[in-house]
Amino acid sequence: MRTEIRIRNCREDDLADLIRIWRQVDLTLGISDTIPELKRMLALNPDTCLVLEHNGRVVAGVMGGFDGRRGLVHHLSVAPEFQRCGYGRALMEELETRFRGMYVVKYSLWIEPRNQSVIDFYNHIGYELRDLITFSKTLRQ
Repeated sequence: MRTEIRIRNCREDDLADLIRIWRQVDLTLGISDTIPELKRMLALNPDTCLVLEHNGRVVAGVMGGFDGRRGLVHHLSVAPEFQRCGYGRALMEELETRFRGMYVVKYSLWIEPRNQSVIDFYNHIGYELRDLITFSKTLRQ
């Protein structure tokens, strides 16, 4: 059987699949990771929220955001049984191509300290580890 891989824009009907994958890979999920909140993300960023299909099944995704000058990568994730197949790299390359087309100056992503295993992945595909301190403020519970 021939394997068919396709990267496409995320649709609302993909969101449950993405949340399932996020849970499988143990991402920390919060109030902004619910279907209603993710629909808002899709509405604002229809061309930078992507999924990867393997033989018609969503097995990976990334949520890219753009504020008018910089991009932000949220929740790159690949289902465990498809990790180390190049799918994460393929999604990041496609997202970067789209960001370039939007004249994004630069883009960033955050990794939780407990998720050290992905640092080598990002180093390998050309990302630079920055020594920054992040502040945040929760507006809704």
